[in-house]
Amino acid sequence: MIGGLSAALGAAVLFGIAAILQAVGSRKVPTGSELDPRRLVGFVGALLRQPAFLGALVLNLAGFGLHFVALRLLPLYLAQAGIAASLVVTALLATRLMADQLSAIEWAAVVGVCVGLGLLAVSAGDAGESAPHHGLTVGLIIGLVCIAVLGGLASRSKHASATAVLGLLAGLGYAGVAISARLLEDGSLGELVRSPTAYTLPISGALAFVLYSLALQRGSVTLATTPMIALQTITPAAVGVLVLGDDVREGWYAGALAGFVLTAIGALILVRFESVKDEAEPARPTTSRS
Repeated sequence: MIGGLSAALGAAVLFGIAAILQAVGSRKVPTGSELDPRRLVGFVGALLRQPAFLGALVLNLAGFGLHFVALRLLPLYLAQAGIAASLVVTALLATRLMADQLSAIEWAAVVGVCVGLGLLAVSAGDAGESAPHHGLTVGLIIGLVCIAVLGGLASRSKHASATAVLGLLAGLGYAGVAISARLLEDGSLGELVRSPTAYTLPISGALAFVLYSLALQRGSVTLATTPMIALQTITPAAVGVLVLGDDVREGWYAGALAGFVLTAIGALILVRFESVKDEAEPARPTTSRS
């Protein structure tokens, strides 16, 4: 339990730093980009030419390594809620590096996330066994196809809601990463290569990463990130408890639910600290945005 929770919190630190870099890099790419197979290579190439985006990619990959450990050792509801602490990291960095000020409700959100994670850690029981689940695997594959198709349609839309839709689809993609990680069966390299979830995991992550970048281009960071955080936290938690056998300590169901709700609400309040200043602003004296 301690090792898994440490891995989740370590991943949260890396993800919190990467969020700022990803937003900076994404916004330097022309906003006409779409999730279109004919343009996807050019879009990804443009992103990779941005040093900030490359830094975000490296940190996200390192963070995922730690997150993967957490997903294998912890119930999904605790592993995913632990990643919500990345928003606390982003918010605290913003106060130090960008002269931002946390309002009273945002400080309450920071405390709420920390208290919620503490309640979840105390309430958590054993994680369900990592094992193949044919029905869930088929559902993952169908879900990936649907996410890609809907993402392609949303990326072509000029409607204001496209940002939220792309963020929501990115959240479902990251949920697919968490579920795929739990479905991977321990075994030989040959068994791993034959496992469908060995492929749904990286595809889910890559698709979610691109969709979130597209969402960041099109609208406010808050509108892009709020549905992503909600879906990537709630979906795996529900699947873990209802399908994969994640457990809660005897008599601690109310504590686990309260912890999960506190963490989720606190994370959603802190979404605005995923935002970054305009490229020209560092050259000017920093002032508070609050």
